[in-house]
Amino acid sequence: MRMRFIGGSLAAACLAGPALAQTLEVGAYPSNPPWEFKNEQSEFEGFEVDLVREIGERMGRDINIQDLGFQALFAATSSGRIDMAISTITITPERMENQSFTQPYYDSDLGLVTSQDDVNAPEDLEGRPVGALASSTGETWINANAEDYGFGDYRSYTAQQNLLLDVANGRVAGGIGDILGFEFAAEQMPQIRVASRIRTGEQFAIMMPKGSELLEEVNAAISEIKEDGTMAAIYARWLESEPSEGTSSVTVLPIPGR
Repeated sequence: MRMRFIGGSLAAACLAGPALAQTLEVGAYPSNPPWEFKNEQSEFEGFEVDLVREIGERMGRDINIQDLGFQALFAATSSGRIDMAISTITITPERMENQSFTQPYYDSDLGLVTSQDDVNAPEDLEGRPVGALASSTGETWINANAEDYGFGDYRSYTAQQNLLLDVANGRVAGGIGDILGFEFAAEQMPQIRVASRIRTGEQFAIMMPKGSELLEEVNAAISEIKEDGTMAAIYARWLESEPSEGTSSVTVLPIPGR
């Protein structure tokens, strides 16, 4: 059963009334545990799913989560097809040219996942095939560092599971992506392991259409969720630890670019 985090959100929903009851359309990549995934009833669950549902309650709006590929999220926000996108989306200067972002709520790094005994760091991938999820910061990192590390062929994947399967069977020597997601996958797939952390100082946030009229309200809801401890409760539920003091999971921050 999904834990409900309300902390005043019920009152906010009641005050909002019918005038603000329109549904918020949220895009999510469904194969990204523990951030978002589908349970046996084909319902979305996960850290970011709880977060957007809590935001919806505080805004007095229903939430409808659309199942989209990771690449498709960017086109969906740009076109206005969805109001928000989740799926461990890192704030980057390039993305901010065409998208808006809320304040961040999780600090992360990339990781190197492999099934090869002799791969323990990116330099061990010289001349060997590497892979990443298409349009991800892992892909960006590989492209930026291919010459320095001498990677072999690069393989782009539209589905994280396909990347992990190719890592597991040795079709690619290593995959680059969100380290927490890889650590979670490694618990389910004993053939793979996270060999190293690649420190990039990334921060995850909700992506929204450029100039969205909802940005300020959504961001204010995230601030409340941090301030009253709801974010820490969501964090503890899905990540089984407490967020560290000073991180974006507990610190109210400005909207990027403001």
